[in-house]
Amino acid sequence: MMEDQKMKDPVSMFVLFAQMFSITAKNLEKEFGQKGLDVLADSVREFGVMRGKDIASRAAARGQQNTVENYLDNYDMERSELFGYTNEYKPDCVCQEFTKCIFAETWMEAGEEKYGRIYCNNIDPAIAYGYNENLECQHEKIMYDDKKCTFCFKMK
Repeated sequence: MMEDQKMKDPVSMFVLFAQMFSITAKNLEKEFGQKGLDVLADSVREFGVMRGKDIASRAAARGQQNTVENYLDNYDMERSELFGYTNEYKPDCVCQEFTKCIFAETWMEAGEEKYGRIYCNNIDPAIAYGYNENLECQHEKIMYDDKKCTFCFKMK
């Protein structure tokens, strides 16, 4: 190893996921245009529904109903220091505010937020639906425009 090269820390799986997603999106768009990006959005929704069903199964294994109150307690994705967020439990909903998101940061730094938006706009509503078909995700603010993301989950 040359002396001027420094050892790099391992890259977060979140960053690697975001990079893989962008590469896939760019190639789908290059090959198929908007139709390719539509297929990607459909795939994100399918992935989200699958994750939501797994979250519901986790709740059931713990003897819990798939209610809004139990949604985040059984969530499937770890939260690290790469995410900054708060959860607020209200009588009829759970609201989250993210002020830091490694996915959005990765896409913005690479100038690929176009592709990140496909993921961000589709994933949480699909996870909520997979968890409980009556759970609605209201995504009012998004990192790319508002420097934060807000989500409210409530039953229809």
